[in-house]
Amino acid sequence: MHLGAKPIIFERAKRMRTNQTSSERLLWEAINGKQLRGLKFRRQHPILTYILDFYCHELKLGIEIDGDSHNEEQQKLYDQKRTELLNAKGITIIRFGNQKIQNDLEGVLAEISAFTPPIPLKGDQGVKGAIHAVLTHGQFINGPQVDQFARSLEHYLGAKHVIPCANGTDALQIAMMALGLKPGDEVIVPAFTYIAPAEVMALLGLQIVWADVDANTFNIKPESIIASITPKTKAIVAVHLFGQCADMDAIMDIAVKHQLYVIEDNAQSLGSKYTFKDGKTVSAGCIGHIGTTSFFPSKNLACCGDGGAIMTQDDELAQRIKMIANHGQSQKYHHEVVGVNSRLDTIQAAILEVKLPHLDENNQKRAQIAAVYDEVLKDVPYIEIPQRTSSSTHVFHQYTIKVKDGRRDEVQAKLEAQGIQTRIYYPMALHQQRVFAHMEAKSLPVAEALCREVLSLPIGPEMDEIKSLFKGFKW
Repeated sequence: MHLGAKPIIFERAKRMRTNQTSSERLLWEAINGKQLRGLKFRRQHPILTYILDFYCHELKLGIEIDGDSHNEEQQKLYDQKRTELLNAKGITIIRFGNQKIQNDLEGVLAEISAFTPPIPLKGDQGVKGAIHAVLTHGQFINGPQVDQFARSLEHYLGAKHVIPCANGTDALQIAMMALGLKPGDEVIVPAFTYIAPAEVMALLGLQIVWADVDANTFNIKPESIIASITPKTKAIVAVHLFGQCADMDAIMDIAVKHQLYVIEDNAQSLGSKYTFKDGKTVSAGCIGHIGTTSFFPSKNLACCGDGGAIMTQDDELAQRIKMIANHGQSQKYHHEVVGVNSRLDTIQAAILEVKLPHLDENNQKRAQIAAVYDEVLKDVPYIEIPQRTSSSTHVFHQYTIKVKDGRRDEVQAKLEAQGIQTRIYYPMALHQQRVFAHMEAKSLPVAEALCREVLSLPIGPEMDEIKSLFKGFKW
C-alpha cells in the first residue's frame, strides 16, 4: 500500500471527552520526542477527535486508542459505523490499547513509523513541499509548523524552551526585555562583532560597555569583561563569532561571582558545542540565561527570508519571552507587559524544519572545507589560519584568516582576480562607528587590529574542489 502525504488522523475511539487521557498525552510526548515529522494536535470532527498535521499530501492514517466501554453492544455498533465512515474517507486505522501504550511505547512508535512515508528533505523538492503544505492549509501566522519547528530545535539543542521570533535582532531585544534590564543598566558587549546587540541596547536605553576580544578566537575576552565591570553592570553578551563558542567556563564564573546575566548571541554558531572543564558538553546558546540565534539566509541554518529564535532553560523566563514576543499577551487580548510583534512566519518555519535534520552534516562539510583551506594556506608566512579552541567545536559560519604585514588589501585583490570572492567581517570596530561617537573614547587594540587584518574566504556545504581554485595562484 502506497502511503504518500496528507494529515494523519489521531482518533480517540472510545473516549469522547475533550480532555486527553494519560495514554494520549504519553503517546503525543513520545511522538514529539521521536520527531515523527510534522505531527501536531488540532481540533477536528467530533468522531475524528484529533488531527495530526503531516507535511505531505496523501497519507491518511487513523491512530485509535481503546479505552474502557460500559456497553459492549453500543460500542460494537459505534465501531462499525465509525469504520464505515473512515473507510469511505480512505483512512487506514491502526489500534492500540491503553496498556500497550503504557507498557510498550517503543513498539507503538515503531508501528506508527512503519506507516510514515519517507519525506524528501534534501534539495529543492523538500523545501517546495514544505512551502506547498503551508499554502494548502493557509495558516501563514502561527501555523502548526512553527510549533513543530520549535519542538524540533529544542530536541536538537537540548534546550528546554525555544521561542521562535522574526529575526536575530528581535531575539536579542526580547531577551534583554525579558531579563528586566532598565535604562541606564550597563551591559558588556564585544566591540568586534555585528552591530545588532549594541543597536538593541541603544534602543532600550541601556549603557553599552565595550570589551576587547581574543586575538586568536575573535571572541570576547574574559579579562576585558572583568576590567569593565562596575556596580551598574547587569549583563554580559557573549557572542559566539564565526562558528565557535566564547570562553564560557570563564564567562559563567564571572557571571556567578558578580551576579550578572549572560545572553549568548549564537547567530553564527548554531550546532557548535562547548565542553566545560568538568567534561559536561552543552550546545551553544543553551549555556547562559538566554540564547538567541538568527536564520538569516547566510546562516548555517537558513530560511528563505528573516527568522530568529530565543532559547532558555528557565520556565519563568520562557513564559515572559513568549508574552513579550506576542504584544505582551498572556492570552489573547490580555496584555501583562509591554511587548513587541515578533513572529516566525509559518512558511519560514516549514523550510527550517526541512533543513534542520541536515545541519550537522552541513556543518561537517564546512569543517572539511576549512581543513582544505588550512592545507592550502599553512605555508603562507603572512597569513594566520583560524585557530580552534579545545573547548568548542567549530561550525565555520565563516572561514576568517588574518593577513599580516598590511597585505590584506593586496591579497583580497589577488583573490578577486582569481575569481575568489572574499568579505571583510568587520572593517570597523563598533566603538569606532559614527553612531557611537557620542560615547567616551576607548582603546580596544585587539578589536582595532583585527579590523585591519581579517579576511573571510567563501565557505558553504555545497562547495567542492577547493584546491583547484588556487591552482597557479601566487601568494
